[in-house]
Amino acid sequence: MCNSVCFIILSWVFAVLVFPGVPARSGDSALKDNITVRQGDSAVLKCSVDSKVSRVAWLNRTTILFAGTEKWSLDPRVILMENTAITEYSIQIQNVNVHDEGPYVCSILTNKKPKSTKVHLIVQVPAKITNISKDVTVNEGSSVNLMCQAVGRPEASITWRHQSARGGHKFVTEGEHLELISITKEQSGTYECIASNDISSSDIRRVQVTVNYPPFISKARSTGTPVGQRGVLQCEASAVPRADFEWYKEDRRLLNGINGLKIETQGKQSLLIFFNVSEEDYGNYTCVAMNTMGITNASIILYGEYRNALKSPKNSHC
Repeated sequence: MCNSVCFIILSWVFAVLVFPGVPARSGDSALKDNITVRQGDSAVLKCSVDSKVSRVAWLNRTTILFAGTEKWSLDPRVILMENTAITEYSIQIQNVNVHDEGPYVCSILTNKKPKSTKVHLIVQVPAKITNISKDVTVNEGSSVNLMCQAVGRPEASITWRHQSARGGHKFVTEGEHLELISITKEQSGTYECIASNDISSSDIRRVQVTVNYPPFISKARSTGTPVGQRGVLQCEASAVPRADFEWYKEDRRLLNGINGLKIETQGKQSLLIFFNVSEEDYGNYTCVAMNTMGITNASIILYGEYRNALKSPKNSHC
């Protein structure tokens, strides 16, 4: 049970709260001063006193934290500063969190007159991304909606950047949602969500957007090769998913290892290799590239190339 001393303190605190007076000293302000700290840091709440002060206490709203040197708060993070009771009556709140934000009052009794110093604690929280879209794979022409949510105090701002397959970053938009309508293969790549509020370094998360598209042949060059030499026809196709290749001569599909031919496919490139070119090998070939999105082909010619074995005559002098 609260003894008579507690009753006196509570009565005095009530009087201070109901009848707020002037600041404890002329240098203090009756208006609320703001103290801004970052979450996780310590906050020091200062209150000036003098020899005329008979009673003093710190309150958070209507909760008494300290009355004189006696601690009323059960929170181990709240401590009384060591230099208290001479000219300064200050407390420290360690490892501050958002629940500590709000008004604090230093209540003072001087010559039986209640006075108070008020301060408002503001807790800043670095921007942190709490929710973001997962990696996504779509077909070219579809629409994609990416989402990124973040918290922070002050409120976090969100910016989207696109890192394409060719490298480099490009600003896209601001806001939680990024909508890509009728997406193209050029819009595939990594999208960065950047959340910031200038309290600390930005929080960055990434979403990978893969765009499926049908093959298109980017390289198919005809080649001249002499009889008896090694010849190579090259076909290169870009596609997602990666393209499968087939080779044809006229309407006949060519198979690897048959009739002195080798088909070598690596990545987006396929090679048709002739180990010993003959007259019968010359002609028109078709490279076919296909995936689940579509099929395309290109015509490539292997033609004869004759080397001049005769040496150029030397210049003669009369």
